[in-house]
Amino acid sequence: MVRDRLIAVVDDEELTCRRLKQSLEKMGHRVETFLNASSFWSRLESLSFDLVFLDLRLPDGDGLQILKQLKSNYPETEVIIITGYGSINSAIEATRAGAFHYVTKPLRLTEIKNLARKALEKIAVEEENRRLKKELSVSGFFDGVIGNSPVMQEVFAVVRKVAPLNCNVLIEGASGTGKALIARAIHRMSPRRDAPFVSFNCGGFTEELISSELFGYEKGAFTGAVERKIGLLETAAGGTVFLDEIGEMPPSMQVKLLHVIQDKQIFRVGGTAPVSLDIRIIAATNKDLKREVDAGRFREDLYYRLNVISVRLPTLVERKEDIPLLVKYMVHKYSRAFGKSVSGIEPEAMEILMHYDYPGNVRELENIIERAVALAETDKITVRDLPPDLSHLEFQMLDGDDMVTLQEMEKRYIERVLKKTNFNKTVASQILGIPRTTLWRKLRKYGIG
Repeated sequence: MVRDRLIAVVDDEELTCRRLKQSLEKMGHRVETFLNASSFWSRLESLSFDLVFLDLRLPDGDGLQILKQLKSNYPETEVIIITGYGSINSAIEATRAGAFHYVTKPLRLTEIKNLARKALEKIAVEEENRRLKKELSVSGFFDGVIGNSPVMQEVFAVVRKVAPLNCNVLIEGASGTGKALIARAIHRMSPRRDAPFVSFNCGGFTEELISSELFGYEKGAFTGAVERKIGLLETAAGGTVFLDEIGEMPPSMQVKLLHVIQDKQIFRVGGTAPVSLDIRIIAATNKDLKREVDAGRFREDLYYRLNVISVRLPTLVERKEDIPLLVKYMVHKYSRAFGKSVSGIEPEAMEILMHYDYPGNVRELENIIERAVALAETDKITVRDLPPDLSHLEFQMLDGDDMVTLQEMEKRYIERVLKKTNFNKTVASQILGIPRTTLWRKLRKYGIG
């Protein structure tokens, strides 16, 4: 339980201040009370609070405006709004402006304690994350992306150069390599950082759906269009649009996107008036887009419009020296998320992770660590906490010419399980502890009939 935090109660009712002070002090916290906004602001000149209970209606100030100013000057301070039943809409508006939550009068002390505990737990997690990021910044933490390998340092160098420029960027890399993270990093380091970052996945949608989502539509444009809808491109005004899996975009939509880039304007579906746009486009793909162009599946002119500068992300196999750093971060992340005290990984388990081929890249590693932390019974991840198809790759000391690679060991084990199950792939996948789709992928990889 989080204790010894500094909490402020700002309310013009002395009884409310006294009740909250007594209740929160019993939880082990230090509490100061204020009957008006001016005394609260004066106190903020000499110290800051971890948590503030703030009444929306004060004799010398509007609670919503105080909240906005407080979150602007002290973004790490959490605020819980106190309001009457008649001001619920204002309280909801306050949560949108950054308040942690709100409570209504008459106050219930149980609710107060629960909200205080949750808010302070959030603060503790964020403090630990900042501490970890600061620690990792010395060894490979780059604006939300982790990597200390030479190949990732090259990626970071390109991002630093391209981020300030107002040009489109194409991010290429296999699934699970972190393309969305790099896109967000470019946005956060650009002059557009204070404007929206809007993401859209181009795969798996019909042309009509993509068109309505990106461009929006006018009322009556089609059956069911009962009111105007603003599209994602328009909502990103002044900011960045991240188009993931751009290689999956239908040819007809490629033409429309090309016109958007060239003309810097759109027409809503069913609309006749152009809407001017000021956006930056970052596109990503797990395909070889140049090969798609050569095959006639992707427009060459759009390709060159998007590929002003390209960033290629390596697979995890190409940056295996980053695995210990990634594991450290992920263990911490999920240990916190699950309320556990897992702090590391046994050398034998790390050895296996270092020799696995990760077809799902960083995303697969994260899934492995999340599962391992959830199953861990000690403060260290062990081999038995890893998925069965990984734990069976544990090194074996073989004699002479019988030394084989880990991939060969995995292939042999899968073959043995299949034989024992009479090639029943459903049963085999259950024994191996992997989905049937993963088993099929491995069968194709190893040429097992």
